[in-house]
Amino acid sequence: AMKAGAVDFLEAPWTPEVLLFAVKTALAEIRDAAERTREHDNSYDRIAALSARERAVLEGLLAGGTNKSIARTLGLSPRTVEIYRARVMEALGAHTLPEAVLIATAAGVRPAVQAAVQDGD
Repeated sequence: AMKAGAVDFLEAPWTPEVLLFAVKTALAEIRDAAERTREHDNSYDRIAALSARERAVLEGLLAGGTNKSIARTLGLSPRTVEIYRARVMEALGAHTLPEAVLIATAAGVRPAVQAAVQDGD
């Protein structure tokens, strides 16, 4: 039954309290899964709204790049990268870089390979 997707298994004879607890636990797991799906969809929508440059800056940030190294990789000035970075933070609704990273990774954004390599120069 568990392999077929059952959340719990109740042995007979069961009591109404045990059944109620099992149902509450299953509902809580369903709500958690629905919330994670909503968060993923919301993150994906926010990422999809970014321009190509904003997304490139975000990928550079995920790779651990600095404004200077991202600018060098993208052929921009560091100040331009700062502006794009601010737009990314606003679009994602993030107040900190770690928060932006969580939102981006939840949406499946991967770090830019070039930015990580350039940092070593």
